[in-house]
Amino acid sequence: MISGIFRAIEISSSGLSAQRQKMNVVSENIANAQTTRAADGGPYKRQQVKFNEDPDYAPFGQVLNRATVSLRRTKSDHMVNQFRSSSRRDNVSPVAAETFVDPNQEPRRIFDPSHPDADAEGYVAMPDVNIVTEMVEMMVASRGYEANITAVESAKTMAEKAINL
Repeated sequence: MISGIFRAIEISSSGLSAQRQKMNVVSENIANAQTTRAADGGPYKRQQVKFNEDPDYAPFGQVLNRATVSLRRTKSDHMVNQFRSSSRRDNVSPVAAETFVDPNQEPRRIFDPSHPDADAEGYVAMPDVNIVTEMVEMMVASRGYEANITAVESAKTMAEKAINL
């Protein structure tokens, strides 16, 4: 049971990191919503975050099973299949967040001939950042962050109760 609690905390902590990364990206998008000249010369390009299974994840049990050192058992039934995942639920990997820019993203064009970055026709290429969309994304990330904190707190409470039995 304790290993399951640590596993829950591990998965929730990866979710916390992923949601924090999403909040950082959304904040950057909002901050650059009016940036017409980015490092690449054009307008700022909206970034997005995609959540995936962590490809570098190797659970402790898998590493232990691959270890060349065999463990000495003091009793024959100690650690029998303890580190072998037998159900799909046990094979859940932590979350990895990947930041990306949509290559097909087109800038918004607004007519402002007085702007220093206006083209010959008077149009300015603006970032394709919608503040309302970004605020919704921020609320989603914030709720996800709160849910992961609640999961960690619940796991800690369960561990404390298990220790006090």
